[in-house]
Amino acid sequence: TLHIVVLFLCFVVVLFCFIPNEDKRMMVRLNRLPGAIIIGVRKGGTRALLEMLNLHPDVKVAKAEVHYFNVEEHYRRGLSWYRSQMPFTLPRQLTVPARVWDMNPAVRLLLIVRDPAERLVSDYTQVLHNRLTRHKPYQPLEELLQHKGHINPNYKALQRSLYHQHLSRWLETFPRNQIHVVDGDALIRDPFPELKKAERFLELPPKISPSNFYYNTTKGFYCMQTDGHDKCLDESKGRPHAPLSAQAFKKLCHYFRKPNKLFLKWWNDWSVCS
Repeated sequence: TLHIVVLFLCFVVVLFCFIPNEDKRMMVRLNRLPGAIIIGVRKGGTRALLEMLNLHPDVKVAKAEVHYFNVEEHYRRGLSWYRSQMPFTLPRQLTVPARVWDMNPAVRLLLIVRDPAERLVSDYTQVLHNRLTRHKPYQPLEELLQHKGHINPNYKALQRSLYHQHLSRWLETFPRNQIHVVDGDALIRDPFPELKKAERFLELPPKISPSNFYYNTTKGFYCMQTDGHDKCLDESKGRPHAPLSAQAFKKLCHYFRKPNKLFLKWWNDWSVCS
Protein backbone atom coordinates (compact mmCIF):
# COMPACT_ATOMS: atom_id res chain seq x y z
CA THR A 1 0.00 0.00 0.00
CA LEU A 2 1.23 3.56 -0.74
CA HIS A 3 1.04 6.05 2.21
CA ILE A 4 0.04 9.83 1.93
CA VAL A 5 0.14 12.79 4.45
CA VAL A 6 0.33 16.66 4.12
CA LEU A 7 2.90 19.01 5.66
CA PHE A 8 3.31 22.77 5.00
CA LEU A 9 6.75 24.27 4.46
CA CYS A 10 7.72 26.71 1.76
CA PHE A 11 6.43 23.60 0.04
CA VAL A 12 3.54 21.61 1.43
CA VAL A 13 4.19 17.93 1.90
CA VAL A 14 1.73 15.10 1.49
CA LEU A 15 2.76 11.50 2.05
CA PHE A 16 1.29 8.14 1.11
CA CYS A 17 1.79 4.33 0.62
CA PHE A 18 0.92 1.58 -1.94
CA ILE A 19 -0.14 -2.10 -1.72
CA PRO A 20 1.57 -4.52 -4.14
CA ASN A 21 -0.40 -7.04 -6.18
CA GLU A 22 0.46 -9.99 -3.98
CA ASP A 23 -1.86 -11.83 -1.61
CA LYS A 24 -2.55 -9.23 1.05
CA ARG A 25 -4.43 -11.52 3.43
CA MET A 26 -1.13 -12.87 4.78
CA MET A 27 0.34 -9.42 5.42
CA VAL A 28 0.50 -7.64 8.76
CA ARG A 29 -1.04 -4.17 8.94
CA LEU A 30 1.40 -1.72 10.57
CA ASN A 31 2.05 1.98 10.97
CA ARG A 32 4.68 2.64 8.28
CA LEU A 33 6.77 5.61 7.26
CA PRO A 34 5.83 7.21 3.93
CA GLY A 35 7.44 6.04 0.71
CA ALA A 36 6.25 9.03 -1.36
CA ILE A 37 5.57 12.68 -0.65
CA ILE A 38 3.51 15.36 -2.38
CA ILE A 39 5.19 18.76 -2.16
CA GLY A 40 3.72 22.14 -3.11
CA VAL A 41 2.60 25.46 -1.71
CA ARG A 42 -0.68 26.53 -0.15
CA LYS A 43 -3.49 26.64 -2.74
CA GLY A 44 -1.22 24.81 -5.16
CA GLY A 45 -3.43 21.75 -5.54
CA THR A 46 -1.87 19.39 -3.00
CA ARG A 47 -5.17 18.45 -1.37
CA ALA A 48 -6.86 17.82 -4.71
CA LEU A 49 -4.00 15.54 -5.81
CA LEU A 50 -4.08 13.74 -2.46
CA GLU A 51 -7.82 13.07 -2.63
CA MET A 52 -7.64 11.93 -6.26
CA LEU A 53 -4.74 9.55 -5.65
CA ASN A 54 -6.72 8.16 -2.74
CA LEU A 55 -9.10 6.72 -5.34
CA HIS A 56 -6.44 4.10 -6.01
CA PRO A 57 -7.13 0.95 -3.98
CA ASP A 58 -3.42 0.62 -3.20
CA VAL A 59 -3.13 4.09 -1.66
CA LYS A 60 -3.58 4.87 2.02
CA VAL A 61 -4.01 8.47 3.17
CA ALA A 62 -3.17 9.85 6.60
CA LYS A 63 -6.13 11.60 8.22
CA ALA A 64 -4.34 14.85 9.16
CA GLU A 65 -1.27 16.94 8.45
CA VAL A 66 1.30 15.88 11.03
CA HIS A 67 3.80 18.76 10.52
CA TYR A 68 6.65 16.48 11.61
CA PHE A 69 9.48 17.83 9.49
CA ASN A 70 8.78 21.55 9.93
CA VAL A 71 7.69 21.77 13.59
CA GLU A 72 10.66 21.36 15.93
CA GLU A 73 8.52 20.10 18.82
CA HIS A 74 7.21 17.28 16.65
CA TYR A 75 10.56 16.50 15.02
CA ARG A 76 12.24 16.08 18.42
CA ARG A 77 9.76 13.31 19.21
CA GLY A 78 11.50 11.15 16.62
CA LEU A 79 10.54 8.74 13.86
CA SER A 80 8.79 6.34 16.22
CA TRP A 81 6.30 9.06 17.13
CA TYR A 82 5.94 10.06 13.48
CA ARG A 83 5.31 6.46 12.46
CA SER A 84 2.59 6.22 15.10
CA GLN A 85 0.75 9.10 13.38
CA MET A 86 0.55 7.17 10.12
CA PRO A 87 -2.47 5.07 9.09
CA PHE A 88 -2.18 1.30 9.33
CA THR A 89 -0.91 -0.08 6.03
CA LEU A 90 0.39 -3.28 4.50
CA PRO A 91 4.04 -3.84 3.51
CA ARG A 92 5.40 -1.56 0.76
CA GLN A 93 2.52 0.91 1.04
CA LEU A 94 3.64 4.42 0.02
CA THR A 95 2.58 6.59 3.22
CA VAL A 96 11.45 17.73 3.93
CA PRO A 97 14.69 17.93 2.23
CA ALA A 98 17.56 16.69 4.51
CA ARG A 99 15.13 15.43 7.16
CA VAL A 100 13.09 13.56 4.57
CA TRP A 101 16.30 12.12 3.12
CA ASP A 102 17.33 10.92 6.56
CA MET A 103 13.97 9.23 6.91
CA ASN A 104 14.10 7.56 3.48
CA PRO A 105 16.62 8.50 0.75
CA ALA A 106 14.59 6.52 -1.80
CA VAL A 107 11.34 8.41 -1.16
CA ARG A 108 9.53 9.59 -4.29
CA LEU A 109 8.40 13.22 -4.50
CA LEU A 110 5.37 14.51 -6.36
CA LEU A 111 5.65 18.28 -6.87
CA ILE A 112 2.37 19.98 -7.81
CA VAL A 113 2.34 23.55 -9.12
CA ARG A 114 -0.27 25.95 -10.47
CA ASP A 115 0.05 29.15 -12.47
CA PRO A 116 1.91 31.27 -9.85
CA ALA A 117 -0.22 34.38 -10.38
CA GLU A 118 -3.51 32.50 -10.13
CA ARG A 119 -2.22 30.62 -7.08
CA LEU A 120 -1.33 33.91 -5.39
CA VAL A 121 -4.85 35.25 -5.89
CA SER A 122 -6.29 31.98 -4.53
CA ASP A 123 -3.97 32.26 -1.53
CA TYR A 124 -5.17 35.79 -0.78
CA THR A 125 -8.79 34.78 -1.31
CA GLN A 126 -8.51 32.03 1.31
CA VAL A 127 -6.93 34.35 3.88
CA LEU A 128 -9.53 37.02 3.14
CA HIS A 129 -12.36 34.52 3.59
CA ASN A 130 -10.92 33.37 6.93
CA ARG A 131 -10.54 36.97 8.15
CA LEU A 132 -14.06 37.96 7.14
CA THR A 133 -15.48 34.83 8.78
CA ARG A 134 -13.93 36.01 12.05
CA HIS A 135 -15.17 39.57 11.40
CA LYS A 136 -11.62 40.88 11.07
CA PRO A 137 -10.54 43.50 8.52
CA TYR A 138 -8.01 42.74 5.80
CA GLN A 139 -6.24 44.90 3.23
CA PRO A 140 -7.33 44.71 -0.42
CA LEU A 141 -5.08 42.47 -2.50
CA GLU A 142 -3.85 45.33 -4.66
CA GLU A 143 -2.56 47.17 -1.58
CA LEU A 144 -0.64 44.13 -0.34
CA LEU A 145 0.66 43.24 -3.78
CA GLN A 146 2.02 46.65 -4.73
CA HIS A 147 4.29 49.20 -3.10
CA LYS A 148 4.71 52.62 -4.72
CA GLY A 149 3.30 51.28 -7.96
CA HIS A 150 5.61 48.26 -8.13
CA ILE A 151 5.11 44.61 -7.18
CA ASN A 152 6.03 44.13 -3.51
CA PRO A 153 8.62 41.31 -3.36
CA ASN A 154 8.13 41.00 0.42
CA TYR A 155 4.50 39.91 0.13
CA LYS A 156 4.55 36.36 1.50
CA ALA A 157 1.92 35.03 -0.87
CA LEU A 158 4.13 36.15 -3.75
CA GLN A 159 7.17 34.45 -2.26
CA ARG A 160 5.27 31.16 -2.08
CA SER A 161 4.85 31.29 -5.87
CA LEU A 162 8.60 31.44 -6.53
CA TYR A 163 8.67 27.74 -7.24
CA HIS A 164 12.25 27.61 -8.50
CA GLN A 165 13.58 28.75 -5.11
CA HIS A 166 11.72 26.05 -3.22
CA LEU A 167 12.48 23.29 -5.73
CA SER A 168 16.20 24.11 -5.75
CA ARG A 169 16.36 23.23 -2.04
CA TRP A 170 14.93 19.79 -2.76
CA LEU A 171 17.31 19.28 -5.69
CA GLU A 172 20.25 19.96 -3.39
CA THR A 173 19.31 16.72 -1.64
CA PHE A 174 17.30 14.55 -4.05
CA PRO A 175 18.12 13.50 -7.64
CA ARG A 176 15.82 14.83 -10.36
CA ASN A 177 14.53 11.34 -11.23
CA GLN A 178 12.93 11.07 -7.77
CA ILE A 179 10.78 14.16 -8.39
CA HIS A 180 7.69 14.13 -10.62
CA VAL A 181 5.95 17.42 -11.49
CA VAL A 182 2.15 17.49 -11.57
CA ASP A 183 0.44 20.31 -13.46
CA GLY A 184 -2.11 21.52 -10.91
CA ASP A 185 -4.07 23.54 -13.48
CA ALA A 186 -4.31 20.54 -15.81
CA LEU A 187 -5.33 18.36 -12.86
CA ILE A 188 -8.33 20.60 -12.24
CA ARG A 189 -9.28 20.89 -15.93
CA ASP A 190 -9.04 17.14 -16.58
CA PRO A 191 -7.77 15.00 -13.67
CA PHE A 192 -7.32 11.64 -15.36
CA PRO A 193 -4.23 12.28 -17.59
CA GLU A 194 -2.25 13.77 -14.70
CA LEU A 195 -3.19 10.90 -12.39
CA LYS A 196 -2.10 8.32 -14.98
CA LYS A 197 1.34 9.97 -15.08
CA ALA A 198 1.47 9.93 -11.27
CA GLU A 199 0.54 6.24 -11.19
CA ARG A 200 3.39 5.42 -13.58
CA PHE A 201 5.89 7.47 -11.58
CA LEU A 202 4.85 5.72 -8.35
CA GLU A 203 4.90 2.33 -10.11
CA LEU A 204 1.31 1.70 -9.11
CA PRO A 205 -0.86 -0.67 -11.14
CA PRO A 206 -3.29 1.36 -13.32
CA LYS A 207 -6.47 1.36 -11.27
CA ILE A 208 -7.76 4.94 -11.56
CA SER A 209 -10.02 5.44 -14.59
CA PRO A 210 -11.96 8.29 -16.27
CA SER A 211 -15.14 6.86 -14.74
CA ASN A 212 -13.83 7.91 -11.32
CA PHE A 213 -14.51 11.56 -12.22
CA TYR A 214 -17.50 13.63 -13.23
CA TYR A 215 -17.84 17.34 -13.80
CA ASN A 216 -20.07 19.02 -11.20
CA THR A 217 -21.68 21.95 -13.00
CA THR A 218 -22.87 23.48 -9.72
CA LYS A 219 -19.41 23.55 -8.15
CA GLY A 220 -17.59 24.19 -11.42
CA PHE A 221 -14.95 21.47 -11.02
CA TYR A 222 -14.52 17.69 -11.14
CA CYS A 223 -15.73 15.48 -8.31
CA MET A 224 -14.77 11.87 -7.62
CA GLN A 225 -16.76 8.67 -7.44
CA THR A 226 -15.82 5.15 -6.47
CA ASP A 227 -17.77 2.11 -5.26
CA GLY A 228 -21.02 4.04 -5.62
CA HIS A 229 -19.84 6.90 -3.40
CA ASP A 230 -19.36 10.49 -4.55
CA LYS A 231 -16.88 12.95 -3.07
CA CYS A 232 -16.20 16.59 -3.94
CA LEU A 233 -13.42 18.79 -2.62
CA ASP A 234 -14.47 21.06 0.24
CA GLU A 235 -16.08 24.45 -0.23
CA SER A 236 -12.74 26.29 -0.15
CA LYS A 237 -11.94 24.77 -3.55
CA GLY A 238 -13.22 26.72 -6.52
CA ARG A 239 -14.11 29.74 -4.41
CA PRO A 240 -14.51 32.90 -6.57
CA HIS A 241 -11.33 34.95 -6.55
CA ALA A 242 -11.02 38.24 -4.72
CA PRO A 243 -11.02 41.24 -7.07
CA LEU A 244 -7.77 42.32 -8.72
CA SER A 245 -7.59 44.80 -11.57
CA ALA A 246 -6.48 43.57 -14.99
CA GLN A 247 -3.60 46.04 -14.87
CA ALA A 248 -2.34 44.70 -11.52
CA PHE A 249 -2.71 41.09 -12.69
CA LYS A 250 -0.75 41.85 -15.87
CA LYS A 251 1.98 43.48 -13.76
CA LEU A 252 2.04 40.37 -11.56
CA CYS A 253 2.41 38.05 -14.56
CA HIS A 254 5.27 40.21 -15.84
CA TYR A 255 6.99 39.96 -12.44
CA PHE A 256 6.81 36.16 -12.59
CA ARG A 257 8.39 35.88 -16.06
CA LYS A 258 11.97 35.53 -14.81
CA PRO A 259 11.17 33.14 -11.91
CA ASN A 260 9.04 31.04 -14.28
CA LYS A 261 11.92 30.76 -16.77
CA LEU A 262 14.17 29.53 -13.98
CA PHE A 263 11.58 26.91 -12.99
CA LEU A 264 11.17 25.88 -16.63
CA LYS A 265 14.80 24.77 -16.66
CA TRP A 266 13.58 21.82 -14.63
CA TRP A 267 10.17 21.43 -16.20
CA ASN A 268 9.42 22.75 -19.69
CA ASP A 269 5.90 21.38 -20.07
CA TRP A 270 4.08 24.30 -18.45
CA SER A 271 1.80 27.09 -19.67
CA VAL A 272 1.35 30.13 -17.42
CA CYS A 273 0.22 33.75 -17.70
CA SER A 274 2.55 36.11 -19.53
